[in-house]
Amino acid sequence: MADKNFVRSMFNNIAPTYDKLNHILSLNIDKIWRKKAVKRICKELRISGTQDFRNHAHVLDVACGTADSTIALAKAGISCVTGIDISEGMIKVGEEKIKSLNLDNINFKVEECENLSFEDNSFDSAFIAFGIRNFEDKKKGLNELRRVLKDNGHLLILELSVPQNKILLSLYKLYFLNILPFIGKKISGDSKAYTYLPNSVMNFPKPKEFMAIMEECGFKNVRQKALTFGLCRIYEGYC
Repeated sequence: MADKNFVRSMFNNIAPTYDKLNHILSLNIDKIWRKKAVKRICKELRISGTQDFRNHAHVLDVACGTADSTIALAKAGISCVTGIDISEGMIKVGEEKIKSLNLDNINFKVEECENLSFEDNSFDSAFIAFGIRNFEDKKKGLNELRRVLKDNGHLLILELSVPQNKILLSLYKLYFLNILPFIGKKISGDSKAYTYLPNSVMNFPKPKEFMAIMEECGFKNVRQKALTFGLCRIYEGYC
């Protein structure tokens, strides 16, 4: 279980270098994963046979960080995208990004997912990219998302995963537990962050376990899909 105060402080500290490190350490594969996820959300929100988004769709981007996902959703044409994050520093970076993009369909709020300020049935879809593992209480956070999603609403979670192949797993551990923290510390100056981040992935529930948690929190038709040999997974559920 992640301590929210530690997580907030950590991401505030690494916010200025987060994007640079994120893309370097993932070899830019994170961009491909995010693109697939956004495409999937858009497919869910489109009325069959048309290019219009359902009922002027409102999407909640949870743990939005520096707004890469928020911007991608807004550029895809979704009417309104609300990005929330526990870290003020990350959101400030996101706000700077959108200033030059001429996007008027984005708004940000500093929020804890376990205690959302939004009313029931507020959103058509919710998206969490690489953030669910940082929740202090995953069940409470998922229950809150279930509350604020409309009937037939859609939740998509994109999260790093541990590969199942033994050879790939050995290489993964070598990179993720040794090389990644070294590079992260050199560039960000934060030794704790890039030790915590790989450990948070290694300790994340296995796919079947996490799908069971989603179902326990009221999501239906829960499924998952492995990306890039299981280095990342998409989880989906419906209200």
